[in-house]
Amino acid sequence: MVEVYESEEAQVEALKAWWKENGKAVIVGAILGFSMLGGWNFWQAQQREQAEEASTLYSELLNNIQTNKVSEAKNTSQSLMNAHNDLAYADYARLIQSKLEIDAGNFVVAKALLTTQMQESDVELQNIARIRLVRLMLSTAEYEAGLQLISEVNLANSSSFDAIYDELTGDLYVALDRLGEARTAYEKALRSGQASPLLQFKLDDITAPEIISPPAN
Repeated sequence: MVEVYESEEAQVEALKAWWKENGKAVIVGAILGFSMLGGWNFWQAQQREQAEEASTLYSELLNNIQTNKVSEAKNTSQSLMNAHNDLAYADYARLIQSKLEIDAGNFVVAKALLTTQMQESDVELQNIARIRLVRLMLSTAEYEAGLQLISEVNLANSSSFDAIYDELTGDLYVALDRLGEARTAYEKALRSGQASPLLQFKLDDITAPEIISPPAN
């Protein structure tokens, strides 16, 4: 019994010594652990709140569009972009607002919005923004700038948009009266199997008709 008692005494003394040396670190670690857990929970709650708020604004934006409240739609999309620019809702709002600005003839504003969207992370929306910007450049006679924008496309991230880019390239070459290059671009778009319904008509329109020799006398 004495040996057991002495053994327990030694264990208690060893525990006291360990606690004296490490107790503060344990307490601090526990406090930090609880703080981190609390901070994580707070961050998650804040993220949920931000997402819900962005979703509400986006629903309001769509409702404004459906009811043809253009001014309110612009204000809502701007609020969404300002408050939640790191969420996908802001990307969609930016594309919607760029369309509203194009319809209103505010091409400079629309180009700025589309240029910004081209720099965001979602690859599909980057391509959509680039395509809309090229079409806008086509309509404002910025043909060389449009071709330059297409030449900067990351081919690895745009395979599903290849036919659209090729057709737009053809459109730009037609506008520049470079019909041979336009024909090549259109034919490439046709080979992709994803051509627009009008592409064949465009190609036929720039294809020189066969020269028919006059009948011999």
